[in-house]
Amino acid sequence: MADTEPDAHIKGTTVATGGGAGHPVRRAQARWRALPLPARVAIGIVGLLFAIWLILFVTKGRFLKRPFEHVLGNSLNRQVRVDGDFQLYFAPITIKFLAEGMRVSNTSWASRPDVFRADRIDSRIAPLSLIFGDKVRVRWLEFRNGAVDLEWSRDHQHNTWTFGDPAKKGKPLSLPLVSRALLTGTTLRFRDPRMQLGVDIGFETVKARDTQFASEVRFAGDGTMRALPFRLKGGLLSPDQTVTGGRNRLVARMDAGETRVDVSGTLPGATQLEGSDLQMVAQGGNLARLFDFLGVAIPPTRSYRFTSDLTKAGEEWRFTHLKGKFGDSDMAGRFTVSQPGGRTLIKGDLATQKLDIIDVGPFIGYDPERLATQGGSGAIMTVSGAPRVLPDTPLRVEAIRNFDADVRYSVRTVRAPNVPISNAAVTVKLDKSLLTLSPLTFDMAGGHVASDISIDARQRPAHTDYDIRLAPTPMGTLLARWGVAESGTNGTIRGRVQMTGIGDSLHDSLGSANGRIAAILPAGTMWARNVQLSEIDVGTFITKMFEKKLKEPVEINCGLIAFTVRNGVAAADPILIDTKKNVMIGRGGFSFRNERLDLAFRADGKKISLFSGQSPVGIGGYFAQPRISVISPDLMARGGAAAALGVAATPLAAVLAFVDVGDAKGAACGPVLAGATAQAQRTKSGKPRDDVGRGTTAKDEAGKGSKAEKKSQDKKFLGIF
Repeated sequence: MADTEPDAHIKGTTVATGGGAGHPVRRAQARWRALPLPARVAIGIVGLLFAIWLILFVTKGRFLKRPFEHVLGNSLNRQVRVDGDFQLYFAPITIKFLAEGMRVSNTSWASRPDVFRADRIDSRIAPLSLIFGDKVRVRWLEFRNGAVDLEWSRDHQHNTWTFGDPAKKGKPLSLPLVSRALLTGTTLRFRDPRMQLGVDIGFETVKARDTQFASEVRFAGDGTMRALPFRLKGGLLSPDQTVTGGRNRLVARMDAGETRVDVSGTLPGATQLEGSDLQMVAQGGNLARLFDFLGVAIPPTRSYRFTSDLTKAGEEWRFTHLKGKFGDSDMAGRFTVSQPGGRTLIKGDLATQKLDIIDVGPFIGYDPERLATQGGSGAIMTVSGAPRVLPDTPLRVEAIRNFDADVRYSVRTVRAPNVPISNAAVTVKLDKSLLTLSPLTFDMAGGHVASDISIDARQRPAHTDYDIRLAPTPMGTLLARWGVAESGTNGTIRGRVQMTGIGDSLHDSLGSANGRIAAILPAGTMWARNVQLSEIDVGTFITKMFEKKLKEPVEINCGLIAFTVRNGVAAADPILIDTKKNVMIGRGGFSFRNERLDLAFRADGKKISLFSGQSPVGIGGYFAQPRISVISPDLMARGGAAAALGVAATPLAAVLAFVDVGDAKGAACGPVLAGATAQAQRTKSGKPRDDVGRGTTAKDEAGKGSKAEKKSQDKKFLGIF
């Protein structure tokens, strides 16, 4: 028994020991089984993720190199290759991605073999940004000898940075949000055949001399835009506090001939434009050349300088607190540039306090350089030996097809030497090549002009509709420069222009126009020293002239100066002014085609008057150089008759040749004030008038004209020889 006791002791000890070790395991198993199933699943997932994290951290994820090339290549539908070291793991939370000798191939139509290549790319990526949000956030990015090739196809349907299906329509470029970057020997190449834009930029990261900054990314490059060369340089300065969520300071300059744009301010991140706080200074000789870089067509201007705050909100660039000058005019306001649906849209609200009339010229087609050096005379060109004032600068139809616009513009005062203009306002809308200026309004000489103009460039050539309305305007103010005295003149004038023309320039549009022009003079007075001369009542004018002043103003009953325009040629239809003493009638016309004038005016007295010529005053020449012939051939013939009578009889007989018998027929003012055509005009007795023509350019009372006159006017108005 003594031999067995030790064994029994050992056995008992062993059993006891075994039972002690199994008890905690069983308790742990019991606790695990006691956990709810979701908790056990969650713990299992966490454990699995930790195991993956640990494996990736230890191995640096190098074993994922080939799967990475295969998966990413299939996703991008491009060949992806990493020739050197490869790392992909969590460090410890952000994703560390490192690749040496990495290349991503380009599309088959691109001009370069690779869309991206780099000797080394090292980055820290926020993992949640890969799952949530529309942009990847990169905390740190290092590029060594990298090259990025960005290119649009010739039809502008595809680009090199839209991956996947080659037939997929190209999308706008969207960059990841990079907080900090270190770039060495990195280049960016961009080509856009439709915008005729090509640019090559090099990037380098250098240490800043100012200890305020840890480093800065310098960039410099050059390119061409619509065959115009430009240079680009600047720097992205990364403050020390960037690591803790600070901001980056940007300084950049673009030079293109006389055009210079300076941009400075801060960015939330190295590539983050959203929420940026930038200031822009733009200056140059012609603002249109600057907007060419946006693919936006505006009329040319004189030299300019503007400052503006600049930021990006969503897909919209906002230019706020804009102020500056172009030519001798100021401008302030705000505008935005966006691309809804991939099409550029400009919205703006701009205002000018003082607009120089010379600066208006380029907006209707005049050469700003000629206006700047020659003033108003710079608007006159010589074409085939004849002066021309209507501009023939064509509308940039191809350019306006690229963008839409909705801009409101107001002007407080227009500096114009002849006519006071103020409180102008226009809403400019461009919708897929349909350009409207509606409403276009301004105050002029105490009256108000309201217009609606539409230019439909969807049709070729462009079709333009003009509707311009002049509210009753005091003649004394409107015609003050032409010898009409404001004091004693209470007459007004109102009018309307309704025409439709075809052509890409103002000259071509008016040269093919059809429609009507009418100016109506209601009852009123007009006081001018030479008004009786204009009515050819020489006897009354000389009598009052010898009195050294006009004691009474001319009393106008009603008047109508109207033209019917057919294919660019305007015919008087009618010109009829009824005053207290005379009836003034005009016939003939003018041509928008070659700007020739051929009009005749005469006035017949309502009572007998001595020394009244009763013969037409001719207006000829061109818009830019009109000629007025007061002594017409008819009047000269009558002067010859007077001389003959003076020789054959007595001096009193000579006077008889200039006697106005006073048989003029007063006008019925109803049709006159309604702006009716010549055929609708009536005398006071209600009879049809036979002295106002038939709405043709003929200058005789019947409105038919002789063959010789018709041939002469065809030569003048149509250029037919």
